[in-house]
Amino acid sequence: MNNKKVQVYYDGLCHLCSREIDHYKSQRGSEAIQFLDITAPTFDAAKEGLDPKRVHREMHVRKANGELAIGVDAFIAIWATLPKYHFAARLGKRALPHAVLTAGYHVFAKVRPYLPRKKADCSASPYCEVAK
Repeated sequence: MNNKKVQVYYDGLCHLCSREIDHYKSQRGSEAIQFLDITAPTFDAAKEGLDPKRVHREMHVRKANGELAIGVDAFIAIWATLPKYHFAARLGKRALPHAVLTAGYHVFAKVRPYLPRKKADCSASPYCEVAK
């Protein structure tokens, strides 16, 4: 399960999510990250040690040390891996910014399942419906 890389679990059917992941993939340091599309037919949450419903509701990242980061902490883990975002990671760990980011993320996480999908038919993914 852990290959010493940061593992980012993302919703590949979400336009906004995919654009953000594509941005991270283009950054220096991204070679230390494995990006895993949770809507791919081959993705198996249980094999990854993840709750299949929760991974579709909130962003998950498995750090290189095996620790799981969820929600805003998942983004902070990504930022900590990418040199360009080290400052954002340090700032995001502070109490007030973390609280503000968490509040904003919770709103986004509630709305995300209702955003337009890349494909109208989610039948290729067994979990499209669990996010709602």
